[in-house]
Amino acid sequence: MSPCQMPAQARSPYNPPVTSPIHGVEHAENFPVASWLMPARLRPAVVDIYRFARHADDLADEGEVSPGERLQALGQLRQDIVQARMGSPVQSTYVRGLIPHVRAHGLDWSRFEALLSAFEQDVTVTRYQDFASLLDYCTRSADPVGQIILALAQRLDSRTQPLSNSICSALQLINFLQDADIDWRRGRLYLPLESLAAYGIVEDAVDRAVRIGRADEALRRCIATEASRARSMIEYGCALPSMVGGRIGWELRAIIAGGLRILDKLRANDHDPFANRPRLTRGDAPALAASIARLKLTRTIGRTFASTRITP
Repeated sequence: MSPCQMPAQARSPYNPPVTSPIHGVEHAENFPVASWLMPARLRPAVVDIYRFARHADDLADEGEVSPGERLQALGQLRQDIVQARMGSPVQSTYVRGLIPHVRAHGLDWSRFEALLSAFEQDVTVTRYQDFASLLDYCTRSADPVGQIILALAQRLDSRTQPLSNSICSALQLINFLQDADIDWRRGRLYLPLESLAAYGIVEDAVDRAVRIGRADEALRRCIATEASRARSMIEYGCALPSMVGGRIGWELRAIIAGGLRILDKLRANDHDPFANRPRLTRGDAPALAASIARLKLTRTIGRTFASTRITP
């Protein structure tokens, strides 16, 4: 969920592996938080925001607990946010950690509530009929993160928010394609059923791909279409780094470059994440550096997504 997309192996000292105190799960993130490109004054806020989101995500995903227990724990976080809004004491240390940053930077609590609504949805929803419903999920699971980071940097406005939303939703969609095998084993499918049907297949094709370790041609073509849609969305936002400027602008270029690189690796493997999960390694550093340099020259809004997107 993080807005910082760089190779996990290249983490800065500000981005150690994160261990969930609830489930003891260590997270070596593809999308590290508070890298050295972030202004030092914002790193504590970014770290605490990430810890809150990581904790809530773990409540929805990790451990052997019932859906009811997961929803109850997430509901307690939601209640703590209500208490924090009113200036009352809260139980969760994760919510408590957000309070000084929300006050100092004038952050909107509703964006944290949007994240919680997405995590709650993860507990109860495992299939998406069409792209519009999947994108609705992304607007709550991913877009608030970019909005919060831009708000911290005092760069959130009517011009930057749509571009940030497009990038963040695209990163979420890329992650779904990247982790199609992992998500299926967890009982979830993030390929829209409507998209599968367009290629004459049903979700059994995904089950078969997981079992034999490779996707058939129809499933690969479906994944290629979804990857193309994610690429159009991320390219639509390519003007954002120049609009934001400064070190955060460079951070955003690294984010975009990382997402595009994952898509390039997926395409190089014939759009088959079941045979070979695309991921960033140290060997991708030259390609990432070249992509970041090209993005420095991007100053206009990309047109591809604007002409092909299904939902604004």
